Amino acid sequence: MALILVAFALAAIPTAYCYSATFQDLSGANANRTSIKFLAFGDWGGVPYPPYRTVVQKATAHEMNKVAEQMGADFVLALGDNFYFKGVDRVDSPRFKDTFEAVYTGKSLNVPWYVLAGNHDHAGNVNAQIEYSKKSTRWNFPSYYYELDFRIPNTDKTLTIIMLDTVMLCGNSLDFVNEKLKGPLSVEDANRQLTWLEKRMAQSKANFLLVAGHYPVWSVSEHGPTDCLLQGVRPLLLKYNATAYFCGHDHNLQYIEESGVGYVVSGAGNFLDPDIRHWNHVPKGSVKFFTGQASTLGGFVHAEVTQNKMMLTFYQAKGTSLYRTVLSPRNGI
Repeated sequence: MALILVAFALAAIPTAYCYSATFQDLSGANANRTSIKFLAFGDWGGVPYPPYRTVVQKATAHEMNKVAEQMGADFVLALGDNFYFKGVDRVDSPRFKDTFEAVYTGKSLNVPWYVLAGNHDHAGNVNAQIEYSKKSTRWNFPSYYYELDFRIPNTDKTLTIIMLDTVMLCGNSLDFVNEKLKGPLSVEDANRQLTWLEKRMAQSKANFLLVAGHYPVWSVSEHGPTDCLLQGVRPLLLKYNATAYFCGHDHNLQYIEESGVGYVVSGAGNFLDPDIRHWNHVPKGSVKFFTGQASTLGGFVHAEVTQNKMMLTFYQAKGTSLYRTVLSPRNGI
């Protein structure tokens, strides 16, 4: 009932959905730099009982800080399921401190965090997470879906990241029940977001165009490909020559490449799952990398975007890189 009330409230205020993009400020960094660097991970949201964090989460946080210190990180993409198992109920919830502020304490993680919501966040109050942006110096969650634009320093190239709410698009996933998504709570809201997404992608002149959501388009693991995104989002990724799609939801690291688009699954921030039950449900030969072994202690992705390439490195929390790939700029831009 609470979700229905939120949906009606938002339907009455369309501007609450999406946030007008402006170029993000990367000032204060090395004046001679020629790239943008960031970390991406999801499904990091601890547990709802003391100590409100997990061993995997802490190990991943430690290694994220180490990599950010050594390799550089201008920001973090937080890809949903920020608070297990039912999100937060209010903006002053102690979970913000116990599961976020008290875990990601490293100096090199004191950078902007750009946040989107996952299915577990939608089980609680997503608006409370949006409101927390006013209380935190690094938590940036301006609306359910929004756009981020960056100028690659000392070049004439740009990077755009479109942050989606895939739960609003496709419906909520009842984890542990393993049932298919039943569709969006509001078809009107879903269509509004898809219309906005296509408009932003069609207008984008960015040299690197990324789309991020919680649910995967392609995945070989427990949840598998998301039919709703295959039907609604994948055609836009192809039509508008997107560079990559980032997500979480499945608790492992995957890199899948299909029709010129890179699909990054980075959901190993808190739990690990080696499940590959959907290996044959993605295009043959598209899986380039997969790991979900408990021995990795967690994981995340480091990205570096230069004027002529985007490098992705997959890290495990126990201290080594596992896989690296390079993506090209968009054609004709």
